[in-house]
Amino acid sequence: MNMFGTLFPLSWGNIRPMVERTILLLLKRVALCLIALAPFAGAFAQEKVPPPPLTRMLFVMDASNSMNAFWGNQPKINTARELLLKSLKELEGQPDLELALRLYGHQTPIQPGKQDCNDTKLEVPFSANSIPDMRSVLNSVRCQGTTPIARSLEKSGGDFPPWDPNATRKVRNVIILITDGIEACDEDPCAVSRALQSKGITLKPFVIGVGIGEADKYSLQCVGNYFDASTPELFEHVLKVVVTQALNSTTAQVSLMTEDGKPTETDVPVTFYDQRTGALRYHFVHTMNDRNIPDTLSIDPIYTYRVVAHTLPQVTRENVIVKPGIHNIIAVDAGLGTLQLKVGNGPPEAQAIVCIIRRKGVANTLHVQELGTSQRLRAGVYDLEVLTLPRLKIDEVRIEQGKTAEVVVPRSGTLNILPSTTGNGAVFVKRGDELEWVIDLDPTAIRTQLRLLPGQYQVLYRSRGARRTELSITKDITIESGRSASINF
Repeated sequence: MNMFGTLFPLSWGNIRPMVERTILLLLKRVALCLIALAPFAGAFAQEKVPPPPLTRMLFVMDASNSMNAFWGNQPKINTARELLLKSLKELEGQPDLELALRLYGHQTPIQPGKQDCNDTKLEVPFSANSIPDMRSVLNSVRCQGTTPIARSLEKSGGDFPPWDPNATRKVRNVIILITDGIEACDEDPCAVSRALQSKGITLKPFVIGVGIGEADKYSLQCVGNYFDASTPELFEHVLKVVVTQALNSTTAQVSLMTEDGKPTETDVPVTFYDQRTGALRYHFVHTMNDRNIPDTLSIDPIYTYRVVAHTLPQVTRENVIVKPGIHNIIAVDAGLGTLQLKVGNGPPEAQAIVCIIRRKGVANTLHVQELGTSQRLRAGVYDLEVLTLPRLKIDEVRIEQGKTAEVVVPRSGTLNILPSTTGNGAVFVKRGDELEWVIDLDPTAIRTQLRLLPGQYQVLYRSRGARRTELSITKDITIESGRSASINF
């Protein structure tokens, strides 16, 4: 007897059918598993974590003749070089970072009555290993020329690799301008900076003023995020702050505040715009996390933001600055209550009826809401106009924090107008001794059916064949909720 418990001799010919059946069975099971997992393949692909953004940081450094002036106990260029080299050492090996260096004012000495406004050059192009070359250039630079800031910024736009529309990785292009003076070539660095930002080439530049006088620093503030380094000690601190802010994404939470100052509102769409350019940066539905506090989001601290919470009406916070390296709380007043519009008892209305919502004292329409629905609104006072026949105005509806204001609209009744022939006419509702127009009758219709609010009405009619005014006919009728009434002429 062999290992398979049979009496016949063991040979490939004997066991081959059994092996083939076993392999076939295994292949079928594998195929079934793959088919079962196929619906999840898309989800796995969608959940793939995107790569972190690449930051490209271009240092545009003043190497003009004025950098030879003493600042503290040594020339400005020496202090700036030492501290920049120190920062570069700390950045060495930083992932997702490429650096480049542009100098200006270092190639052509100033001569009486002459200055070279094209004296600007990309000395070290972008790469992940550019720091050794930057160190070598900084150690050998000689300051001798003028200060073409605008021209340098304009050329900087071409220093960054062109944007690839098919790239899956986000790129942040950052300029850090270090200067001890203002524009010397009668050009406009502020206009150049705005053009770079509007084209999306770079983020708003960082500008570090190295020992700049009070009168001159204001001309640089429009170029970008201006930092005043009035002393060598302050320059070291400012450089660290700028590099940290340029590198780091940080965290923030949006706290939608109730009327009593609690951050408990949620489920509201929120949009972050770049305050400077208006470009949309973030767009999400506000969420409370598992601890029932506003969820944390990663956010770029480079921008100044305009934050819009899309409540009704929406609320906006301007010039929101996010500090790098800490968790930021952005509070937005967004206390909400609920407006519930209901129809009186009875079967549903035959067609949807809508209500115009306006803020008290504001003529513009805020929202249009159907009867039978609920809508969250900012706490406040509202005027309603329900588009029934006749229109129903309900003024000064108060929406309170966390509460539901219920407004019940009377159920309509039906009026059937049955003239013997076509004619002209109209329906009026009685308001005391006054008649208020509701609707004109269709002069071509033999039968008219109208849905009207409960009340006292008068129908005015004159047949098309009647050529005398006194042949006009009026009939009064009462309309009750959920009931029909008819008038014959």
